[in-house]
Amino acid sequence: MWVAPAIVVVKTVILLLGSGITYIAFRAYRRTGTPSLRVLGIGFGIITLGALLAGIAHQVLSVSLEMGILINSILVAIGLAIIMYSLYLERG
Repeated sequence: MWVAPAIVVVKTVILLLGSGITYIAFRAYRRTGTPSLRVLGIGFGIITLGALLAGIAHQVLSVSLEMGILINSILVAIGLAIIMYSLYLERG
């Protein structure tokens, strides 16, 4: 079946892109000291962590696909809430 390898490829792409965005946000925070950039980096880091943990849980720990999706979804929701908060900080 081609779905499992496709999930691994897509999760790897998410991990690489999310790590890149997180790194750039933290680098910008260090350069400017803007708290919203730090919080933005944390939000993207949590989203990236969700993709990583869900993939590890499913592939290595034999957690069901549904549980992996739930883990990923919870961390994506938390990460998006943090990103939204970072945008709110920028307004203030």
